Amino acid sequence: MKKMTLLCCALIAFGATRLHAQTAVDSVKQTIDKLFQAMKAADGNMMQECFADSAILQTIGRDKTGATVIKTESVSAFTKMISTIAKNSADERITYDVVKTDANLATAWTPYKFYLNGQFSHCGVNSFQLIRINGVWKIQYLIDTRRKQACE
Repeated sequence: MKKMTLLCCALIAFGATRLHAQTAVDSVKQTIDKLFQAMKAADGNMMQECFADSAILQTIGRDKTGATVIKTESVSAFTKMISTIAKNSADERITYDVVKTDANLATAWTPYKFYLNGQFSHCGVNSFQLIRINGVWKIQYLIDTRRKQACE
């Protein structure tokens, strides 16, 4: 009887741990999903809510000579630009490849395809680093790649 009670307690504890981990991953995804919903809605204020105050946005690309370059953009400039476009014109379609959490740190790897005004523009991968501040996940760092080929 004692062994059965211990086994039941262990299973309940394991289930609660898995439920907590799943909830953390889901809440990270909710923040990222909110970012792309805001982008599609051209809602810069909603986008701003997704980012930590000291967030960094970067893109890895190539210059005219083919050399790798890293471009940095402020969150305020990005959200202001998104606010000026027509609703439903920016549509970034992501998939979740990996989402990991540990305490107040999360990482997400999301391949994407970006459509502008219904037309394919480019694809790549987003790499997110998120932090949980007062129980809410915020994007601290976002870096992405961009290309027009090898998108399948």
